[in-house]
Amino acid sequence: MLTALDPLDDTQPFPPAEHALEEPDGLLAVGGSLAPRRLLHAYRNGIFPWYNAGEPILWWSPNPRLTLLPDRLKVSRSLRKILRRQEFQISFDRAFDAVIEGCAAPRPNAADTWITPEMKSAYIAMHQMGIAHSVESWYDNELVGGLYGIAIGQVFFGESMFSCRSNASKAAFAVFVQALKEWNYALIDCQIYTDHLVGFGAEEMPRSDFLTLLDRYCERPASPQAWGSEPIQCVTA
Repeated sequence: MLTALDPLDDTQPFPPAEHALEEPDGLLAVGGSLAPRRLLHAYRNGIFPWYNAGEPILWWSPNPRLTLLPDRLKVSRSLRKILRRQEFQISFDRAFDAVIEGCAAPRPNAADTWITPEMKSAYIAMHQMGIAHSVESWYDNELVGGLYGIAIGQVFFGESMFSCRSNASKAAFAVFVQALKEWNYALIDCQIYTDHLVGFGAEEMPRSDFLTLLDRYCERPASPQAWGSEPIQCVTA
């Protein structure tokens, strides 16, 4: 049975991730809230919220887990050329609200979005606390792509990305992963399998191994130079 979380008690613990259902894969709990304490506890324990408008909050911990080690980033030849031309200007935490709005915008062949107004408010609050972060891709001073997620210790938990110009989010992701490596980040959580992220070098690992890495790296500090908001352009060799 699924654990029902009390929306008025953000200290109520999640069940162990190993108790998640096999079908649908990783569904662990239902209910609760998106308060910062609840969200932090979730990510630290390998759990994330994912649900549609009109549904109760659903909490997931899939097995296996898609992850990327920053030093295993793969960049295609065509993307390398784009980065060398510096076609896009990449920044961090410069336009968080706009990035999450871009990620929440309707996608082709999709009826709606899972990034509800409640979700947007929760992650904007986390950004204001310095826990949620964004990466922006600019073209001629216009925001054309980006991504956002949660940072705890040396782990970045990716949530969503968007692009309204070809290769904009790919360039942002490639530059961002290189920056994470320079900032002493050790692990990127990509949540579930996608061909797009596997193409960048992401690999699936057993949930138990993922939780072990969280115990190791969430307690270690990242570089104090992380998350500068000035525009940058790293060229991945």
